[in-house]
Amino acid sequence: MELRQLRYFVEVAEREHISEAAEHLHVAQSAISRQIANLEEELGAALFERIGRNVKLTPIGKTFLEHSIAALKAIDFAAKQVEEYLDPAKGVIKVGFPTSLASYVLPSVISAFKKEYPDIAFHLRQGSYKYLIEAVKNRELNLALLGPLPPKDESINTTVLFSESIHALLPATHPLAKRDTINLVDLRTDQFVLFPEGYILNKVAVDACRSVGFMPTITSEGEDMDALKGLVAAGIGVTLLPESSLYDSTPRMTVKVPIATPSIRRTVGIIAPSTRDLAPSEQVFVDFVSKFYSRLTRFQ
Repeated sequence: MELRQLRYFVEVAEREHISEAAEHLHVAQSAISRQIANLEEELGAALFERIGRNVKLTPIGKTFLEHSIAALKAIDFAAKQVEEYLDPAKGVIKVGFPTSLASYVLPSVISAFKKEYPDIAFHLRQGSYKYLIEAVKNRELNLALLGPLPPKDESINTTVLFSESIHALLPATHPLAKRDTINLVDLRTDQFVLFPEGYILNKVAVDACRSVGFMPTITSEGEDMDALKGLVAAGIGVTLLPESSLYDSTPRMTVKVPIATPSIRRTVGIIAPSTRDLAPSEQVFVDFVSKFYSRLTRFQ
């Protein structure tokens, strides 16, 4: 069994068309057909059903596809490990991040890191909280910056970078806008604009409101920070956002106000898979970011 055969098999399985796979791989269609036939002969089982010009995986073909993808990922990772062992200051790191860290935390970290390690490249991917956790577990991403950090389990390791407060963002015309601090219960009669249900910051906000005896009245929803800030600026409602998301981008016609009670905080950090060792460039990045925030904390 050859790696080439596995790569051809996966490409055909994902496209369900041999000629399309051949075009994408820049290989003759006959070469792919021959290698697939050799693979099926070696395994002693049909991996595909031929349906006209298309192909469909057989039940055992679906099982073989799952393991083939995992095997190719492991081999690609092993090759990357060797390459980076020879030169840890080079490599490409796939890092995921949520919208709540996109405006300040991510640019601060990446720009500082690139000054010291200009030859390490990044492939950055924004995604939802649940997607990022799963993407790290299944090796689609190497690492992810997250806030709040999920509980450590058998599949992921967590590294805390810092902890931050959740603030209220109010329209500038709000009766409480000139207060130095507010109590969350003061907003019990307000209309809220939040992330949709299923987003982690929706849960943070709703749980905080519940803890002081009320359910927020959610009249509008947005899937990114700018949308929520815009809704608040328009006077549609109030929201609760992490402090770091408001450092450089508190919009006009809004005011951020610290919440005195209850204390609402979230941890921000990095998650990494616990089922494999980090590649050298990944470990360099994790160590750098940990030291970066450790220095900032000492000087605050």
